[in-house]
Amino acid sequence: MKTLNNHIILYDAGCPMCKLYTGQFVKRGMLDNNGRAPYQQMPEMVCPYVDWQRAVNEIALVNTETGEVEYGVKSLFKVIANSLPIFGPLFRFKPFVWLMSKAYSFLSYNRRVIAPSAADQHSGIKPTFSLKLRLAYLLFTSVAVGFVLTHYAHLLTGYVPLGNPYREYLICSGQIIFQAIIISLYAPQKCWDYLGNMMTISFAGALILIPVILLHHLISWTLFFPLYFVLVAGLMFLEHVRRTKLLNLGWLLTITWALYRIILLAIILNLI
Repeated sequence: MKTLNNHIILYDAGCPMCKLYTGQFVKRGMLDNNGRAPYQQMPEMVCPYVDWQRAVNEIALVNTETGEVEYGVKSLFKVIANSLPIFGPLFRFKPFVWLMSKAYSFLSYNRRVIAPSAADQHSGIKPTFSLKLRLAYLLFTSVAVGFVLTHYAHLLTGYVPLGNPYREYLICSGQIIFQAIIISLYAPQKCWDYLGNMMTISFAGALILIPVILLHHLISWTLFFPLYFVLVAGLMFLEHVRRTKLLNLGWLLTITWALYRIILLAIILNLI
């Protein structure tokens, strides 16, 4: 691949996704060996050219010879199009650029609740918080999770009553409201970060259920479906513990998170 020389892409060292794809740019020869650096350690040679806060919000690509800076999805397009010119016309197509810019902002401004790391809690440089994009993320994940669980519920009919078509959507949105009330009383300053992390866990759990939904006709042992669901719930519990630990929130929210689900299951099974 053709290398984009004399350029440095500034990525977020606290974002595993950012480290992964910028690392691939270097590994694949799309950028040279010195072609990326964390903005937390921004090289002095590029400082005069960069809008600091914008570089934190949107990944920046700096031309070290001219001082030209590209931000966000345009910086990624420039790297890719240089190595793969076939994509050039697509990356100049304005409706596609607009759509990808919206998708990039959606991911970038929520990246630290999608893939958090311990470094997030120790970095003084953080992305600007966007309430609009966080609410959009909570809405997107809750609808996606409700959709998947509604389909998975059909595989549990021998063990759990099916209920109305909106049950799983109501359960998912209800948990957001329930946990929002708890954390607002407990640690209100971390409310939006916690809710974003919580819904990432739910979304990840839903993704793990999808292969079974698609291949269920190949599985004749019906007990497999509730056992698999319990396994996924267990993994979600462990991830919830890990993420609340990263947020320094203790055990209360994990207990209420699990309690909400246990109480609802008991109600569905007519145990209470």
